Amino acid sequence: QVQLVESGGGLVQAGGSLRLSCAASGRTFSGRVMSWFRQAPGKAREFVAGINWGGDSTDYAGSVKGRFTISRDNAKNTVYLQMSSLKPEDTAVYYCATGPTILVGRTPYEYAYWGQGTQVTVSS
Repeated sequence: QVQLVESGGGLVQAGGSLRLSCAASGRTFSGRVMSWFRQAPGKAREFVAGINWGGDSTDYAGSVKGRFTISRDNAKNTVYLQMSSLKPEDTAVYYCATGPTILVGRTPYEYAYWGQGTQVTVSS
């Protein structure tokens, strides 16, 4: 079993920044992708960013490209999401996800393990 715990969410003004963290414990998936998704009220869960094991391959949703940066520290089993130039439309619960995929996928069905989510609220 894998446990994922997100942290770093909060309330921020438009134009501000936040850094989310996701720590994995238990049976960690060496070699696997870690990704971030988000879900706003009344909307489907959507892909935000993903990173492969080596950290040399990343993918971003068009809506966040150039503003968000995903990174990972495998020694700490942790993935980060640095969010800058935040907009009110970035408001959502942010989830990290992993395993068993080894390629970055954009659909939730490709991921078996999920964190509990952390709320990000961007005020205008």
